[in-house]
Amino acid sequence: MKNFKPHSLALALAVAFPSIAMAQSNDELMKELRALKDRVGQLESALKAKDAAKPADTDKQWGMTPAQVQDFNRVTVKTEALEDAVEAQGLKNLKISGYFDPTYIYNRAQNRAGFQFLNPVANDGYNYDNSYFGTASIDFQKEMEGGTKWRLTLMPNRGAGSIADSSSYSIVHEASVSIPLGDLQTRLIAGQIPDWSGYEYIQATTTKLVTRGLLLDFTEPTAYTAAGMEVISGKWDVKAVLGNYNQTKQSANRKSPVLAYRVDYSKGEFNGFGFAGVHGKAANFSANVLDGDSNPVAQADSRLDLFEVDAYFTRGDLTLQGQIGFGRQKAASITPGADGSLRDSQWWGVSALAAYKFIPRWEAVARFDYIDNHKNGGGLLQYSVADGRNGIGPDGNLACSPTNIVDGCDKGANRYALAVGVNYLLTPNTTIKTEYRFDAATQPVFLDTRDGSYRKNNQLLGASVVVSF
Repeated sequence: MKNFKPHSLALALAVAFPSIAMAQSNDELMKELRALKDRVGQLESALKAKDAAKPADTDKQWGMTPAQVQDFNRVTVKTEALEDAVEAQGLKNLKISGYFDPTYIYNRAQNRAGFQFLNPVANDGYNYDNSYFGTASIDFQKEMEGGTKWRLTLMPNRGAGSIADSSSYSIVHEASVSIPLGDLQTRLIAGQIPDWSGYEYIQATTTKLVTRGLLLDFTEPTAYTAAGMEVISGKWDVKAVLGNYNQTKQSANRKSPVLAYRVDYSKGEFNGFGFAGVHGKAANFSANVLDGDSNPVAQADSRLDLFEVDAYFTRGDLTLQGQIGFGRQKAASITPGADGSLRDSQWWGVSALAAYKFIPRWEAVARFDYIDNHKNGGGLLQYSVADGRNGIGPDGNLACSPTNIVDGCDKGANRYALAVGVNYLLTPNTTIKTEYRFDAATQPVFLDTRDGSYRKNNQLLGASVVVSF
């Protein structure tokens, strides 16, 4: 605003109002001019004060008080310090998860009932009433700079390490690395890798029932100590390894690796399919050949071929899964030929599972399994002798053996099992599972420990509490 000088203002007033200028005295005119000047000065001061009160753009606080600005700065410094500490300690991109599932099992033929948890495979073997449940597991996964992934899963007494080597008390289920080669979709994989066949997984957090299916228990490998490749292209995921079958180290006079592979296709958001196979030499536990003292002679590794196809559909409350598998191992049947020669074990099987959440917290589950295993007296993967606990082999009442081959010993039992259960989601991290399972066979192959007889069927009840984080 411009400043008006008194004489300029007086002149303007005199021109505008000549009659007033002539009527007033000089003193009165000067008083009015001074009053007007004072008023103009007050207005100028008010405008300057208002302009001075406006903060510069660089000083804007965007709605925060000085105390809030200090707090914000302190949070920023602490956050940066925490990030530096996490990275320095190797915790960046580290994920830790785990679960345990104490289990109760009643087995009619075995005449036993009670809890089982962390029981060693080395003491009791691997059986369908004692497989991958009653486990405690902790899983460490880390992704490093550049995309390399590292994984260590510990399962004392119940993991792949202790099952693959049934004489050990290994706590390692998986110890693997995945290293990108050129891009993140092409990777080198190596280490101890659990088998990836079928639709059923090992971990209780990913399965619907307490027990596992017949195909997982008796027709699928346990783990590989191997190296190979994984390639992801669009909806396809292909991985293959070359290495040891169910062994962390090759023993003397053993040097043939196996080829194991898995291919998955995710057709859409809700469904997909896959197939897996294993080809090579594996341990042959046949007891058909005897020495001069009628003791079984250890057999050399023999050719093994496995192949399976599986599929899934999961949408909303409904889950459908299915699988069909084929297997053959050379010179590994339970019953020898009439001339005492070794024969092949051969089988095929199917498995189907359906689950439906009829209430958000409640889920009903049913699974049916069937294995055709009648040829050459029977024989499944790593089961080359009759097994009355698992229902494998010819009629148990015939007492078949390499020195006692009678009519009927040449026909193995076909096995099937129906399992139904109900799951209840107690909390977001706790699921209570219950199951009734009916196992049966075409031959009396289930040993009843109460009287030593063999029956064609058996019943099992199971319950478990799966708690995860």
